[in-house]
Amino acid sequence: MAGNLSPIDTAKFVAAKRSVDFIEDKMRVGLGTGSTAAWMVRALGERVREEGLSIIGVPTSRRTAELAAQVGIHVVSLDEARWLDITIDGTDEFDSELNLIKGGGGAHLQEKIVATASDTMVVIADPSKRVEHLGAFPLPVEVIPFGWQTTK
Repeated sequence: MAGNLSPIDTAKFVAAKRSVDFIEDKMRVGLGTGSTAAWMVRALGERVREEGLSIIGVPTSRRTAELAAQVGIHVVSLDEARWLDITIDGTDEFDSELNLIKGGGGAHLQEKIVATASDTMVVIADPSKRVEHLGAFPLPVEVIPFGWQTTK
C-alpha cells in the first residue's frame, strides 16, 4: 500500500503501522484525531480483522469514531471505558527535545482528556512535523459550553 503514496503519506503510514504494534488483545485504546491518526486507525482495524484482536476503542472525535467503526473497531465512550491502557495520536509539531504541540485537528480538549485517562501515550509523527521552534503551526481555539461566558 505504501508504494502508491506521497513521501509524507508513506512516512505517516509507516509510523502508524509501527504504533499499533504496541496494542495487545483486550486493551482499551484511545484513538487520536488527524491524518496520521487516521492511518493508525486503519492499521489497527487491519489487525482486528486479520488477527482477531479484541479491543475497545475510545475515539477523540466524531470523524475518528466513524472511521474506527468502518474498519471494525468496537467503539465506546470514555465514560463507558472509564480508563485506557494506551492512547495513540499524532502531533502537529515536535522539536529536538520531543516537546510537541497538538490540537490542529480541532479536537484538542477530547484528545487531552483521553490521553490523561491513559496509562500510556504514544505520539506518532512524520519528519515533516519536526520544527526548530514550536509555535509555527496555527491552532484553533476551542471553547466548551462550561465556562464560556468567563472565557469571552
